[in-house]
This record gives sequence, C-alpha cells and structure tokens, in this order.
Amino acid sequence: MYALFEYKGKQYKAEKDALIQVDKIDAEDGAAVDIDSVLLVSDGDKISVGTPFVKGAKVSAVVENSFRDKKVLVFKYKSKKDYHRLIGHRQEYTNIRVKDITL
Repeated sequence: MYALFEYKGKQYKAEKDALIQVDKIDAEDGAAVDIDSVLLVSDGDKISVGTPFVKGAKVSAVVENSFRDKKVLVFKYKSKKDYHRLIGHRQEYTNIRVKDITL
C-alpha cells in the first residue's frame, strides 16, 4: 500500500515505515504529524484518485530529526564589468517516518 501526498507545495510518495525528507517542520523530535492532503492511494488492486484530494485519506507520520543540507554556492558574474559575487545557502530539512496510511 502506498499514497501520494502534497506537503508544503511538494509531492511525495509514502509507504509504511518509509523515511521521507521534507522541508523543515517546526516540531520536536517524536511529534506526530497528520497529513490529509492525499492525492492518490493504492491498495494493491484498487487505486483511489482524488479530485484534488481523496476524502477521508490520511498519512500519519512521526518527526525523526531536523538538519541542514550541504551548502550550495551561487556565483554571479558579469564579464568586463568587474562584478562578481559569491553567495552560499543551506536548506533546512526534516526527516519524517510514515507510520500509517488510512482511507
């Protein structure tokens, strides 16, 4: 059984006991998160597709940890103008573990 859900503007595939990396959630480790914006649920033979969401479907997850990704360097440059800038960015993510998918 798996489900496709939308969280913070991005879509993810969830299976039972799967570890999913999402954008940072302001919750402590071990906190429960319920996501009800489920787009599709597949139960082996039967597939339920929502318009846009499946009614009554829910993905239950637990927050594992939060972390920052590796630094991404952005270099801006304009030729012959003596212009160059180096900017760094580190995105924050949270790992969640899917506990249950309900219809």
